[in-house]
Amino acid sequence: MNTTHDVVPRFGADVGRLFRLVVLIAIGGFSLALAQTETEREKDTDKEEQVTEELVVRGSRKIVRNQIEIKRDAVTIVDGISADEIDNIPALSIGEALETLTGASSHRENGGATEISIRGLGPFLSATFFNGREATNGSGDRAVNFSQFPSELMSKLAISKTQDAALIEGGVAGVIQLETLKPLNFSERRFQLDLKGNFNPDQQNIRDAEEGDLGARATLSYVDQFELPYGGAFGISLGYQISDTSQPEAEVRGSSPTGSSLWACINDPDVTNEGFHRDSSGDCEDQIDGSNNQGYDTRINPETGQAYSAGSPFAFAPSSRGFRQNDTSEERDSYFGAFQWRPNDAWDINLDLQFSERVQAEQRHDLNFANQRRVTPGVTGPNLVTTANGAVVEWMGTTAIESNSEVYSRTEDYMGGGLNVRHRVNPQLSLTADLSFSETTREELQISLRTQSDNQDIFNQDTPGGYQPLVSWNTHSGIPQFTITNFDVTDHRLFSDEYRVRIDSDVDRTNRIQAARLDMDWMINRGGIHHLQAGVRVSEQDYLNLGGTRFTTGNLDDSSQEERDLIALINQECAIPFPESDFLASQRDGNLVTHIDSETGEVLSGTGNQWATFDTMCVTRMILAAQGTEFAYPAQIRESPSTTDVTEATTAAYAMATYGGVWGERAYRGNFGVRAVNTAVTSRAYRTDYEIITDTGGFLSIQPVADGGFERVSAKHDYTELLPSFNIVVNLSDDHILRGGIYRAMSRPDPGDLGYNRSFQLNGAEDITDPNDLINNVSGSGNPFTDPLMSWNLDTSIEWYANADSLLAASFYFKQFTGGFEQVRFLESFQIDGQPIEAEYTVSQTNDDTSDLYGIELTVTHRFSRLPGVLKGLGTKLSYNYADSDFEFEDSNYGTVTLRNLDGSTTQLTQGIIAPGNVPGFSEHVFSGQLYYQLGEFDTQVLYKYRSEYFQPYTSNGTRLRYVGDVGVWEARASYRLSKSIKINVTGINLFDEPKQTYYYTNDNFGERNVYGPRYFFGLQSKF
Repeated sequence: MNTTHDVVPRFGADVGRLFRLVVLIAIGGFSLALAQTETEREKDTDKEEQVTEELVVRGSRKIVRNQIEIKRDAVTIVDGISADEIDNIPALSIGEALETLTGASSHRENGGATEISIRGLGPFLSATFFNGREATNGSGDRAVNFSQFPSELMSKLAISKTQDAALIEGGVAGVIQLETLKPLNFSERRFQLDLKGNFNPDQQNIRDAEEGDLGARATLSYVDQFELPYGGAFGISLGYQISDTSQPEAEVRGSSPTGSSLWACINDPDVTNEGFHRDSSGDCEDQIDGSNNQGYDTRINPETGQAYSAGSPFAFAPSSRGFRQNDTSEERDSYFGAFQWRPNDAWDINLDLQFSERVQAEQRHDLNFANQRRVTPGVTGPNLVTTANGAVVEWMGTTAIESNSEVYSRTEDYMGGGLNVRHRVNPQLSLTADLSFSETTREELQISLRTQSDNQDIFNQDTPGGYQPLVSWNTHSGIPQFTITNFDVTDHRLFSDEYRVRIDSDVDRTNRIQAARLDMDWMINRGGIHHLQAGVRVSEQDYLNLGGTRFTTGNLDDSSQEERDLIALINQECAIPFPESDFLASQRDGNLVTHIDSETGEVLSGTGNQWATFDTMCVTRMILAAQGTEFAYPAQIRESPSTTDVTEATTAAYAMATYGGVWGERAYRGNFGVRAVNTAVTSRAYRTDYEIITDTGGFLSIQPVADGGFERVSAKHDYTELLPSFNIVVNLSDDHILRGGIYRAMSRPDPGDLGYNRSFQLNGAEDITDPNDLINNVSGSGNPFTDPLMSWNLDTSIEWYANADSLLAASFYFKQFTGGFEQVRFLESFQIDGQPIEAEYTVSQTNDDTSDLYGIELTVTHRFSRLPGVLKGLGTKLSYNYADSDFEFEDSNYGTVTLRNLDGSTTQLTQGIIAPGNVPGFSEHVFSGQLYYQLGEFDTQVLYKYRSEYFQPYTSNGTRLRYVGDVGVWEARASYRLSKSIKINVTGINLFDEPKQTYYYTNDNFGERNVYGPRYFFGLQSKF
C-alpha cells in the first residue's frame, strides 16, 4: 500500500500535564490563602492601606506600571521594562524577560529563550545595543544570545519599534536596547543578594548526572554613591553572578537538509530504475542504470521548459533517524561594573564593563537507524505512507543500527565596555563622546564515537537480524516509533562493527567591535524646534572563524581477527547502562522501540525506551592506545581555505531636530532627521597558490606552486545609504495619545555570510592562449559583495491611558522591503601569479525586488481594583501581534532557483517542488498573556507565551528551508516579602513541557523534536 494522509497531531502526556496543572492551581490556592490572611489582618486599616498602596507600588503591579510609563513617555513606539522590578518577572535570562513585551518572541535552545524576534520577524532583521552600543555574539550572525546575560544585573530593557536618526542603524524590525545601572541615578546605597536553587524534574531521571540532581545560581550586587571632599559625586555599581545548572534535553532526530543527507526521491510504483520502488537494493536517490546522487531532478529540461522529473510523485528520505539522550550542564560566571563621576554639574563621566564566561557540556548517546534512504525491493515502496507534501509518516526497510555517542563542550566568553563622557558647554549646548569595545570568543570541541550492527556479534556468533535488520516506523504519536525484527537494541554484544572515533575542533571564532561616537545636543527653542542634535560614529567589526579540523581514527571492523578481538575487549570494558529512565515519556505513545520475532511475531526482550550505550572516553582511550596515538584536539590554523576573515568598517553621521508645541488644544511633540551610513567590507581568505606556465609554443597552463601552501587574497565592497525618519506624538486628550512614524531602515548581511572562500576547477587543455580560459569553474562559500536588506516603514499607534495601571493600545505597521534573495552570476577578477584572470561565479545576493508586510499589534493592561475582597489584587496584561507578508525565500535545493546573468537577463535553473519560505523568522501570530495577583506582601503571576510557526534558515549555509512549529509556553512565579529586606520566591519555566518541533523543507516533514521538560527555581532575595 502506498498512500497519503495527514500527520496525526501530537498530544502531551495527560498525566504529566495534569500534575503540573495541579501544581499551578496549588500555587494559586496558596496565593489566595495568604492574600486572605493579609486582608483579614489589614481590613481595619483599609483606608490607610489604600493611601499606602498609591505611594508604594512594587512587584508585578510595578512592572506593568513601568511598562506603561515607558510607552507613554517615549517619542517613538517603544515597549520596555525598567529598574529594579526586572527580578519580579519569571525570567532566567534577558531573552525570557524580553518575551513579556508586546510583539517580542524568542527562538528556544537548551530550554531557554535565546534569540529574540520583534513583531514576528527574525533576529536577522533586528539590532541589539548594550548601553547604546553594538554587542557581539559567537554565532556568526548579528543576533545576540540573550542567555549570556543575567536579567538580575540589568537596569532597563526596551524595544524600539520605530526609529529616529540618532539610533545606530541595523534594525528593520526594531531595536532592542539593554542598559545597566548608572549608580548616581539610583540615588541610594543598595546591597542585594539573590540565591536560587534549581530543580529540573527530568534531571532526576538521569543516573550519575554530571551536574547532579540540583543546580544553583547566586547573584550579588552593590550600588553606592559618595560625595567627594572637593565637590562632585562618585558612584559605583558592581554585580557578580555564578550559575551552575543542568539543561535537560531529549531529542528525536532526523538528518538535516544538507545537500547529501536529505533527498527528495521518486515515489512512483511504475518507476523501478530509481526511487522508493527500484527493483534492486540501494539508495533511493541513485539510479540503477544511470546517475547517482540525483533523486528528484529539479533542473530545467531545455526541450520541455519543465523539470526533468516534473509530474513525478516524490517523498523525502533522510540518511538516518533516531533518538538522542543528553546529560547536560551549564556553568556561567558574569561580572558587571559601572563607575560614574560627576565632578560638577557640567561633567558626567561613565565607565562600564561586562564580562561573562559560559561553559556548556553535554554527554550524548544516540540510537541511530542509519540507512533511511535505503530501498528494500518489494518492502519499502509498497509500505511507504506520505503526506501530500512528500513527508514520510510510515516506512519499512532493512537498515544498519548504530549506537553512537559524543562528548561535546562549548566555551563562550563575552567582554564589553565603554567610556562615556558628557560635557555641558553652556546651558544650551552639550557634547557627548563615547568609546566602546565588545568581543565574543567561542570554542566548540567534540569527540564522537560510532558502533554498528553486523552479521556476527562480538563473539563471532551469527546474529538473527544480521547487519541490516528489518525495521519499520510510523509517526502516529507525533514522533517516529520503531518496530525491529530480530535485533535487541539493548544488547551491547550486537554492536560489533565499524568502531570509529572522531576528535573535532569544530569552532574557533572571534567577533570584535570597536566604536567611537561624538554627539551634540543644542537647545535652541525657536520656531517650535526645541533641540538640534547631530553626531558622527565610526566602528570596526572584525569577524574571524577558523572553521573546523578533525582527526579520525582508523575503523575497527571484522577484517581481521585482531580487530575482532579488540572490538570484543572494548565492548565489554566500555559498556554502560542506559543513563536515563522514563526517556521521552511525555512524547511517546507506548514504547519507542518494539522488538519482535520474525516467525512468531512475539514481542521480545529489548522492547522499551533505552538502548545499549558506551562510555565515549573509555572507547576513545582504548582505540587510540591500540593505534599508538596520543589524545589531542587537532589544532586550527588561520592559513586554511575554510577560514572566514571579515572586517566591516562603518562611518555614520546624523542630524535630527526635536520639536513640540500646541495645535488648537492638542499638544504635540516628535523629531525628524536623517542618518547617512557608509559600510566598507573587506573579506580575506586563503587559497591554493598557483603559477601560470608558458611553454615554448606560447600556450598557457596553470598548476599549484610546489610546496607553495596557501596565498592570502581579499575582496572589498562598500555601499552608502540614507536613512530619513520622522516621528510625531499627539496628545488627543489627557488620556489618549496618537503616535506615528515613518522611516527607512537597513539590515546588513551576517558577518559569517561575507566570506571569500573560493576554489578553482582548472582547465587542463593544452592549447590555451587566453589566461581567462585557465579556469573552468569557481566554487566556494560566502559573498562579500552582498548588499543590505532595505525597507521603508510606516507605523501608527492609538493609545488610551485610563489610569496608572490600565492601557489599551492598538498599532498598525507597514514595511516595504527592497531586496529579496536570488542566485546571481558574477564575473570576478582573481589575481593569479600576478595576472588578472576573470571567471564566472554564482552566489546568493540581495536583489531589487520589493515585498510588503502588514501587521497589527494590540496591548491591554488592567488592574481589577474594583473587585471585592481578595480579588482586588488581580491584574492582567495581554498583547497580540498579527502580520502578513508576501516575501518569498526559495530553498536552494528544492525551490525555484533563478540565475541573474552577467548581462542582466535571468535564467530559471530549477523548477521547485516545495513552497518558498517567508521572511526568515517570520511568525504570523505572536501572543503573550499575563495574569498577576498581588495583595500585601504576596505577589504571583502566570504567563503564557505563544508564537506560531516560523521559517529559520538552516545554519550550514543559510539557503535551506527549516521550519520551527507553533509553540506555547506556560510560566509562573510566586513571591512573599518576609520583611522590608527579605523576599522568598519560586519560579516555574515551561510548566507543561512544551517541546520545540523542527521540520525540514516543508512544514510537515519531521526533522527534530527537542524536549526540555519544566524547570523550577526556588529563591531568597535580600536587599539592604
